[in-house]
Amino acid sequence: MAKITIGIADMKASADSADILTTYCLGSCIGLSLYDPVAKVGGILHYMLPSDSINPLKGESKPFMFGSTGIPRLFKTCYQLGAEKKRLIIKVAGAGQVMNESGMFNIGKRNYAFLRKILWKNNVMIDAESIGGSNNRTMFLRLSDGQVMVKLSREEMVLL
Repeated sequence: MAKITIGIADMKASADSADILTTYCLGSCIGLSLYDPVAKVGGILHYMLPSDSINPLKGESKPFMFGSTGIPRLFKTCYQLGAEKKRLIIKVAGAGQVMNESGMFNIGKRNYAFLRKILWKNNVMIDAESIGGSNNRTMFLRLSDGQVMVKLSREEMVLL
């Protein structure tokens, strides 16, 4: 079993059923997991901001920082490893209001709204989620069976 860590503004995908993908510190960021149960292929994207439209050069140099550039790359990478769109199970964590409780910038809500919009446009639905609130989350994707676990403070839950 190999534990693969996905950093902030990062993405990893694997076709090794022994792998467990993990990302930490999901506050206002989004953790997007994809899993194909037939191919046993999965991936996690940890993005910080919805779109690179205010800084396209940053989107080119750090594509996983933004949903607009990271989400398509996550899907394409999983497809290259053998996943098929019709079989994908999509799970999401994050989108909290962690650093700015006044809600002035609403980064978490903007990240989540962007994700829902891009998935909807591509005829993809979210199967389970743990979003919002004011605590950081950790997300785990076990490739042997596709189980996604989210740790929120001291509580752990399986996203069904």
